[in-house]
Amino acid sequence: MNITRTELKDIAKRVVDKEAEVIARLKASIDDSFVDALELIYNSRGRLIVTGIGKSAIIASKIVATLNSTGTPSVFMHAADAIHGDLGIIQKEDIVLCLSKSGDTSEIKVLVPWIRNMGNTIIGLVSNPDSFLARQADITICATVDSEACPNNLAPTSSTTSQLVIGDALAVCLLNMRGFTAEDFARFHPGGSLGKKLYTKVDELIDRDVNPQVSEEETIQNTIINISANRLGATVVIDKQGEIAGIITDGDVRRMLEKGVDLKLLSAADIMSKNPKTVEIGELAVNAFNIMEKNKITSVVVLDNGKYAGLVHIHDIIREGIV
Repeated sequence: MNITRTELKDIAKRVVDKEAEVIARLKASIDDSFVDALELIYNSRGRLIVTGIGKSAIIASKIVATLNSTGTPSVFMHAADAIHGDLGIIQKEDIVLCLSKSGDTSEIKVLVPWIRNMGNTIIGLVSNPDSFLARQADITICATVDSEACPNNLAPTSSTTSQLVIGDALAVCLLNMRGFTAEDFARFHPGGSLGKKLYTKVDELIDRDVNPQVSEEETIQNTIINISANRLGATVVIDKQGEIAGIITDGDVRRMLEKGVDLKLLSAADIMSKNPKTVEIGELAVNAFNIMEKNKITSVVVLDNGKYAGLVHIHDIIREGIV
């Protein structure tokens, strides 16, 4: 390898700079045609069929995945497969988004007339505004790329990046047009940590039969026993009116012991932390975790309509794979 580590880093930086320039210039592609495409897709009673050839097909597949996950029903169709039998994917009310850098590949020249004959609307995403696809499409989004990041100007790099960014822009705009919420997103992502963050609630993590608590007058010895017995590292202090007065963690007990205070002279009220952090039982578990992380604590008091319902521990959240 006749190239130094420094030279490799310089090459990589030039690629990043080149593609960043291409992305910056894409703002010019966000014109009336782009908005026309959005309104067409949004108002369609069919699906969005996204197609391409070569590297554009790979980007098309990713765009489909993003659209489906954000509320726009979409189907990937490889342009080469389409002209060999897969045209049946396209239904009467579907719209076709066709990706091609040149807009003049042989597969595109065969495919586009057939789609037009079927009566479906075509949106072209091209780099060359004078291409066959640009002329034949009902709506053209022109994402012009003067050259690839590849030094030979051959390998699709800048051009596929521009297609990906336009696809993301379409998806995010449609998301906003639909008023697509985090709850909607969760319905399409039930698996993995992402899904768990979006739908797992605090009430699914706590054991309602385990809600450690002591009175304000409780001895420190019994308080320690209560903390140990419930294995949550803390207990809640309840006042005479049945309201939450504070919380005592095993850390509070340790710190008191380190001070050399005679614990026999103290009660729970003497060592508790007032105004403990709380979360409602219907809140997302990830919100409870964020409270713990922000305040550098390991437990949060859970409320059910303002009343003490239990404790959620950081280990409960980690064990569920939420974070």
